[in-house]
Amino acid sequence: QVRLRESGGGTVQVEGSLRLSCAASGYTNSMAWFRQAPGKEREGIAQIYTGGGGEHYADSAKGRFTIAHDNTKNTVYLQMNRLRPEDTAVYYCAADLVGPSFIAGGRWLPTAFRAWGQGTQVTVSS
Repeated sequence: QVRLRESGGGTVQVEGSLRLSCAASGYTNSMAWFRQAPGKEREGIAQIYTGGGGEHYADSAKGRFTIAHDNTKNTVYLQMNRLRPEDTAVYYCAADLVGPSFIAGGRWLPTAFRAWGQGTQVTVSS
């Protein structure tokens, strides 16, 4: 199981940008970003197959967030633009997809990933 280390969180004003990074200790077939706001369930934001199988975005991220992966560094990035107060949450990196799917009934499944980072706080101030 890979170990994950996130960085790049912080406080930004509305309409600002942040880039999160997550370095994996080794190869993983898939990496993703989830977030969890206080009192809410963990929700999936973006996912990428490291072998070039494509990307997926939650509706809340489409058009504003971009996920990218650097194979030479085993690192995934989440570029977040036009941030909103509702984007405030702890953002978690996930890796090692255990099955063929991570979405069921329109909901992203945190249990589909074996490895998790410690989380990084993103706060969007108005």
